[in-house]
Amino acid sequence: MYIVLAVLAFSILIIAHELGHFTLAKLNGVMVEEFSLGMGPVLFSIKGKETRYSLRIFPIGGFVKMLGDDKKSDEPRAFNNKHPLRKLSIVVAGPLMNIFLAVLFFAISSNQGYVIPTVGEIQSGMPAQKAGIMQGDVITRFNGNKLSAWDDFMISMSTNKGEKVGITVKRNNEVKDFSITPAYDKVSKRYLVGLGGTLKKPNFYEATIYGFKETGFMIKTTGAFFKTLFTGKASMNDVGGPISVARITGDAAKAGIYPLLFVAAYISIQLGIFNIIPFPALDGGYILIYLYQAITRKEVDDNKIGIINYIGFILLMILMVLILVKDILHPLKL
Repeated sequence: MYIVLAVLAFSILIIAHELGHFTLAKLNGVMVEEFSLGMGPVLFSIKGKETRYSLRIFPIGGFVKMLGDDKKSDEPRAFNNKHPLRKLSIVVAGPLMNIFLAVLFFAISSNQGYVIPTVGEIQSGMPAQKAGIMQGDVITRFNGNKLSAWDDFMISMSTNKGEKVGITVKRNNEVKDFSITPAYDKVSKRYLVGLGGTLKKPNFYEATIYGFKETGFMIKTTGAFFKTLFTGKASMNDVGGPISVARITGDAAKAGIYPLLFVAAYISIQLGIFNIIPFPALDGGYILIYLYQAITRKEVDDNKIGIINYIGFILLMILMVLILVKDILHPLKL
């Protein structure tokens, strides 16, 4: 059942992405020939008024096939006959739907409560207590940087190797600065200052704000990870594929619907960001082309685009196989 929930959650992310493309294609007057969930041989399909809706055997993606997107057509409703800005809106809609879905899922998941940067727990004998931090203090800055969410604090501490940290708190409208040297915790094998945040149960407005804040934070951290990955500073041990995604979402499903939604939101953001990477066969590659056409008002040879995208697709498939093998031999550990 947990595997079914994990697959369902991932399928929703794919459907949302492709639904973004589909909706904007329709709004821009483009004929959609097929809306598919999954890749490979067709398991099931049904023909609508003009669009065929398909379910394919491999649940690793999906696609929206539009008239004129792979070869030229003289039909007025063909994708290739639309203005570059209209094409751009159709392509961008997919990743944007993933971001919108993340906001929604984060907002809903916050109904279980979320931690805010107000000190709720101070561990006895730990550096924070010795420095004079008290319960009720609101942490506003960490190492001089503004702190808007407890996640910021946790991420910053997770990379600490024992270096002294600066923590600014607000106490009764008074600002206090502390310089604290973390202590090594043998159980968690990390350097800690001994602070815990406060669990908050939000109302509808606060949940919505949390959804946007958490999405922004996750976009920032995911973007930073992709930067380290493509600059060679990240390890392949930090990368997970379909098996890792299924395992992580399955574990989240065991914990309940809210943890599952939180993990799904995080994966949705990664899908959105990955797709806007300017690489052939990804949405980002098309975005780059249509931006160029809109700015320069010059056409790009469709045959060359087709060849480049074909090569890009092959490279992506090779990458997928490599990640799948890595996933089997060395599963992602969290």
